Amino acid sequence: MRIRLVAALTAAIACPSFVSAQPHYHLVAQLPAGDGGWDLTSVDPVDQRLYVARSDGVTAIDLATGKASDRIVAGHRVHAALAIPGGHDVLMTNGETNNAVLFDGRTGRRLATIPTGTKPDAATYDPATRSVWVMNPGSGDITIVDPKSAKVVATVMVGGSLELGVADGRGRLYVNIEDKNEVAVLDTRRRRVVSRFPLKGCDGPTGIAYDAAAKAIVSACANGVAIVSSPAGRLLASLPIGKGADGAALDPRHHLILIPAGKDGNLTIIRLLPKPVIVGQVATAVSARTIAVDPTTGRAYLPSATLAPPIGDQRPKPLPGTFRVLVVAP
Repeated sequence: MRIRLVAALTAAIACPSFVSAQPHYHLVAQLPAGDGGWDLTSVDPVDQRLYVARSDGVTAIDLATGKASDRIVAGHRVHAALAIPGGHDVLMTNGETNNAVLFDGRTGRRLATIPTGTKPDAATYDPATRSVWVMNPGSGDITIVDPKSAKVVATVMVGGSLELGVADGRGRLYVNIEDKNEVAVLDTRRRRVVSRFPLKGCDGPTGIAYDAAAKAIVSACANGVAIVSSPAGRLLASLPIGKGADGAALDPRHHLILIPAGKDGNLTIIRLLPKPVIVGQVATAVSARTIAVDPTTGRAYLPSATLAPPIGDQRPKPLPGTFRVLVVAP
């Protein structure tokens, strides 16, 4: 599917309780890169680089020029490529080899190989402890890594198929558990699970975001709903989104949550204050299911490709020459 950069791709939904200027997100660019599958992505706002986890490594894109450096480091079914704040290092998770690799994001030079649990997937940075938390859905635990020493400092058993997690910056980490339709709450200083709460009406939570201003957690669910919860687990709202979400991100400049839907090919925009409501939707592309937001610009980056018709129960494969990162700007 070819996407044209026209204003018609943005569909603004009016919100009567909205009292200040609402940004109108729209598709502004497409950044091409090499063929192949992909998963999670992250932005280094200082170096202005985007890192995309690919099936066999990591692609880096210079956001100033749009130039892609494909497979700056090789990997084995890479799920996460997490830019670590405060430097130039990136941590990638290798789902096939049960480890994570720390590398220099500017050059791709490997700095360390770190053992993890089984089938490491998502990874998130906790500012309170300056550590990286790697979710291992195969073993149901979390590997905690000190990125300075490149050493494992602890392993926390959680249980279940762990998906994405988000830190509140004050010592709490919220992790979606996909097969249990719940959120686990962890104390990152004491390195333990302190509570859990169910996600009513949610089937298959994956992407997760947190807004400190609203004191709200948003879990994106595969069945086309977003569940907004308080830190204590109280249900604040259940909102319709597109199907096939595999990510969620906070635009901290505008205090909005952005959720991509890979099956429906759209990006839903949620405002949390004074109450959770949908305030917009942008047409993106079928397959655009993961997302990263640059906190300095509010721009969102969504990897995508044109997919071949599926064969049987197999996942549709991207067509050669069609991989690109969609750029959505406020």
